[in-house]
Amino acid sequence: MLICLRRGLSLLRQRQPRLPPRLLLHLSAEPMGDPAVAPDAAYLEAVTQKRIRIFEEIQARQALERLNIGGDPIRVTLPDGAIKEGKKWISTPMDIASGISTGLAASCLIAQVNGVLWDMTRPLEGDCDLKLFKFDSNEGRDTFWHSSAHILGESIERVYGCKLCIGPCTTRGEGFYYDAHYKDLTLNDTHFGLIDKQAKKAVAEKQPFERIEVSRAEALEVFAENEFKVEIINELPEDKTITVYRCGPLVDLCRGPHIPNTSFVKAFACLKASASYWRGKADRESLQRVYGISFPDSKRLKEYQHMIEEAKKRDHRLLGQSQKLFFFHPLSPGSCFFLPNGAIIYNKLMDFLRKEYRERGYQEVLSPNIYNMQLWETSGHAANYKDNMFVFEIEKQEFGLKPMNCPGHCLMFGHEVRSYRAHIFCTESQIKDEVRSCLEFIDYVYKIFGFEYELELSTRPEKYLGDIETWNKAEQQLTEALNEFGKPWKINEADGAFYGPKIDIGVFDALKRKFQCATLQLDFQLPLRFKLTYSAEDEAKLERPVMIHRAILGSVERMFAILLEHYNGKWPLWLSPRQAIVCCVSANSLTYAKEVHAQIRAAGFHVDIDMTDRTIQKKVREAQLAQFNYILVVGAKEAESGKVSLRVRDRADLSTENIADVIARFNDEVASFQ
Repeated sequence: MLICLRRGLSLLRQRQPRLPPRLLLHLSAEPMGDPAVAPDAAYLEAVTQKRIRIFEEIQARQALERLNIGGDPIRVTLPDGAIKEGKKWISTPMDIASGISTGLAASCLIAQVNGVLWDMTRPLEGDCDLKLFKFDSNEGRDTFWHSSAHILGESIERVYGCKLCIGPCTTRGEGFYYDAHYKDLTLNDTHFGLIDKQAKKAVAEKQPFERIEVSRAEALEVFAENEFKVEIINELPEDKTITVYRCGPLVDLCRGPHIPNTSFVKAFACLKASASYWRGKADRESLQRVYGISFPDSKRLKEYQHMIEEAKKRDHRLLGQSQKLFFFHPLSPGSCFFLPNGAIIYNKLMDFLRKEYRERGYQEVLSPNIYNMQLWETSGHAANYKDNMFVFEIEKQEFGLKPMNCPGHCLMFGHEVRSYRAHIFCTESQIKDEVRSCLEFIDYVYKIFGFEYELELSTRPEKYLGDIETWNKAEQQLTEALNEFGKPWKINEADGAFYGPKIDIGVFDALKRKFQCATLQLDFQLPLRFKLTYSAEDEAKLERPVMIHRAILGSVERMFAILLEHYNGKWPLWLSPRQAIVCCVSANSLTYAKEVHAQIRAAGFHVDIDMTDRTIQKKVREAQLAQFNYILVVGAKEAESGKVSLRVRDRADLSTENIADVIARFNDEVASFQ
């Protein structure tokens, strides 16, 4: 029976041959650099052997169960409608992919079975819809980096004998980390060499990611020596399916899913280490967090490392300081103090949006910043977000600073009788046209900024308010609006807000980093909560409007920082607080320099003048470092001819132009948002 069982396991898992577990435990038995932090080898081996033994016992039992109930034919439906045949509890997504092409199987990282993410090597349990994802998808990347976190966890456990805590992909969608308890060790980048080396060994061994389901008692037995895992297990709901994954010597508590094996990770690097607390609470155990990044090829890692170096140079905090745009102060944490140059940019962004609002038929309103908590109770924000609001008491009544405008706008809508022609609060039939108009607005703005962007339709979540028919109609109108808009888009299943579906717009800056800024959200609940109505077309019936939450820039301050890094401090002329500077060659031409400065300033441009006694070379160099768009050099020759020598930022050549022509040039650039 044991021989048949082992064969069954081999057929089901299609796993690569691997070294015996005991040999694996000694792969890192080499000098650790610092003897004081060498792991307790005997303890580590005993714990690892115990976990592997329990894992393999449960795995063998479950494999036998699958053999006894599996084998019936099943139909697997692909996104294009094609049907593939498989066997229940035996065929895997990897088998289906291999049947299509070996190239597809080699590049697919994760599957989705009936809307649920699924390991490529996990047997299918019946007829299903199947999607396959590569690294270029959000699902593929997140899974790839989650699996890489397990490789990192294996490495730090092997090298330092630490107690592993949690190891997810990062919420910002860029890499992964692993928190662990190291006793007295403080990690820094000098430790990364050993960790990276151990990770490369794990990758070279092509360790398969293997999955089992366990009972609470079994999970507690597996992780009895790790109080952090035990705490997680004890807090899981009674009906929660507990899953454990193994790769090589690492056995870890994890919901998964994972990539097929470690060899898919072709490039791996530790990025940084920092301190953290268990559960993020300062009164709990102190942990060490190691961040990492990985890719399916080394070229992408090099590109990423180059991007990181560029990002350091573009850090908005450094650029904001060097360009004297803004600063922060501990007496107002999280709030930005805009200096004169920063205020110029901020106001230009606001003026730009206001102009576009007017041209598109919007009317601006202003609402209070402080409301009685009754408003937030009506809107539902108090029940969900009160702990994160700024709440205070005045004359025995609770008030709160507004975290958003929409409840106040509901009061405005309800202040007057409305007809069916209302648009910000619109009828269900107006959703498509209004959304398409908003998408065109967003496209116009982002093209001016030079952003590429992607669109995602987030559909009804598991927990939602309202009836399914209304949701389906709203999602259909959003789908039609996106299709008519004509840009590529994709569905983000079950990620809508509880009150309505939404369209998320992710922008990519010059370094291809993604930021969530603009959003379009349908809201059926606030109009209901505030009992908002409008007169229907026949004027005899009152109907409920739909509210559309629409943001173009998102937070203006955040967009300011994104643009600062996107442009690397080299603001286009229409936004720049340093549009031009007049530099005189000598004191003899100072009078003419002042005349030029006055004319440019009178034309409405932000122009400075350098009246110091430095050499003209130093003046020009200083102006270049300050990122002035134009440098106007004037000397005796220019004073005599009534012209200026014009130098464009990042260009060495000079052109001689009349002041009127310079002003016309500036006006043309500003008008075209250059």
